[in-house]
Amino acid sequence: MPAPLAAAPFAAALLPFALLAPVALPATVTEADFDPATAFVPPTAISHAPDLVPYGSHVRVVTDRSLPGRTVLTVSVTGVAADHVFPVHLHTAACGADPAASGPHYQDAVDPVSPSTDPAYANDRNELRLTLRTDARGGGTAAAAVAWRPRPGGARSLVLHAGDPAGAHGAADRVACVNLREER
Repeated sequence: MPAPLAAAPFAAALLPFALLAPVALPATVTEADFDPATAFVPPTAISHAPDLVPYGSHVRVVTDRSLPGRTVLTVSVTGVAADHVFPVHLHTAACGADPAASGPHYQDAVDPVSPSTDPAYANDRNELRLTLRTDARGGGTAAAAVAWRPRPGGARSLVLHAGDPAGAHGAADRVACVNLREER
């Protein structure tokens, strides 16, 4: 007769922990290289303007919910256009081949009129907005905090806008999109 396994009591001791409901983590991290929207496998990060966000450039998005009722979002990029200013916003839908697929800006209190231009809704208290400035090597980090948490499944992507009305893209043009990991 074989000897009893020593691991059995250890596994039995862990069983109560396995039955606990999952606990929301205080932060989620989405990290990816930018790819074309036409990639065979849908990418996490899509570049719609490789002159500003080249394929292979990198993004890291940290969504921190460790403080009650607050969200802090930090975006870091490497390998994108040097010495450039990208307005960055949360959007309501996932990224797609069409830059408009990411939907409108995510708003804590949703403007009943779309597109939202009413300053009562389209403002930096009701939308999570960042200004990402890159250095001479195309790297940069920006962070912003708001006094609310996005509704589950409501903020599905982060969009980098061109930010250069005099350039090849209009200031509001969506030049890149990152599908965000869902909060667990």
